[in-house]
Amino acid sequence: MKKLFIRNMAPIAVAVLGISGAFVTTSMQNAAKSVAPPKIGYLANAQGKCTDTPVNCSDTPSTFICRLGVSSGPVAYNKDAQNNCVQPLYRP
Repeated sequence: MKKLFIRNMAPIAVAVLGISGAFVTTSMQNAAKSVAPPKIGYLANAQGKCTDTPVNCSDTPSTFICRLGVSSGPVAYNKDAQNNCVQPLYRP
């Protein structure tokens, strides 16, 4: 009786594990796509023009401003088409 039960239930258990594995794999692929790449920030000179010093930042608003040093140093800005630094960026 026990062998008959295991022999009949084994294919069903394998199918359930395969289907659940497919759903887990699909949800992991969707989660990885939602991560935004870091935004490159630039330092401003005295004239408000961007210099060629890239800093990894984020454009998602937060309480911390992106700086060259972690908590101190010049603020990193978003560069526009005219090479002006006007929009400060945030720490990722």
